[in-house]
Amino acid sequence: MSTQDSSGGGYIEQVTTVTSSIAGYLKFPVLVSSGITFLLSSLLYFKQKSLIYPSSIPNAARTEVPRPSQFGISDFEELMIPTPDGEKLSAFYIRAPLTRKRKNVTILMFHGNAGNIGHRIPIARRFINIVGCSVLMLEYRGYGLSTGSPDEKGLMIDAQTGFDYLRKRAETRDNDIVIYGQSLGGAVSIQLVAKNQHDERLVGLVLENTFLSMRKLIPSVIPPARYLAYLCHQVWPSDTYLPTITEVPILFISGLLDEIVPPSHMRRLFEICQSPTKVWKPLPSGDHNSSVVEIGYFEAIADFVGNLDTKHG
Repeated sequence: MSTQDSSGGGYIEQVTTVTSSIAGYLKFPVLVSSGITFLLSSLLYFKQKSLIYPSSIPNAARTEVPRPSQFGISDFEELMIPTPDGEKLSAFYIRAPLTRKRKNVTILMFHGNAGNIGHRIPIARRFINIVGCSVLMLEYRGYGLSTGSPDEKGLMIDAQTGFDYLRKRAETRDNDIVIYGQSLGGAVSIQLVAKNQHDERLVGLVLENTFLSMRKLIPSVIPPARYLAYLCHQVWPSDTYLPTITEVPILFISGLLDEIVPPSHMRRLFEICQSPTKVWKPLPSGDHNSSVVEIGYFEAIADFVGNLDTKHG
């Protein structure tokens, strides 16, 4: 399978440029004195949604969303998908170029905790050109142009809404679906796949630099608050949900220099995975935001999708 996309390298590098501020934002609390436990506990309990879901980072992320046409993509649709609880989710549906054989596979993308779907278009561009599949880039509530405010329950409603949309849309209802999640998006993806793994169209899960649970991540991101992790009510217990996935192949992509999510989290998720098909792809020079530019990243995904037992090839 060819994995060349000579026009996309610069676009991919823009992803790491846009998200480079995220690491600094998350690590800022490390500088706080460990002597202000009360302040930390108050911040962790009452302001944790702002910490976990910084949807306004980078600046104007809630109002300025890059469009696929800005990255040389012409065959796409801009969507507003309603949720059962009354929110409206912004989304891009992007088709693979007619110049290559299109697969009857759609990748449903879930991004990390900052920025918006427009910032990840370079990744989708690689998917349509290298893998030859269509892509649905779904925006969480409270992010980008979507309505609402983000929390764990709401994001899972959003994820299910996106999956159901693909199963009902005439163009995609007979397609096989691969779920792709980065960081927080990995936690979203794990719960979504655990719930829908019996659906015959759900054929694969790709996880990049995600965590065991939010509570287990806190000691690394906010060391002074390590003993206050129990206050975190946005739990995202991936280490509980992942072992229940027994019917869907999983690809684990781990940046071994990840400065936000310790690589040990990804390794442990791989170890507890009960899927009969699981693939480990380490990226020795990849950090939390730049793993996508590492050699072998998209090749691993293309090979993984190419080897799946899809129904329509």
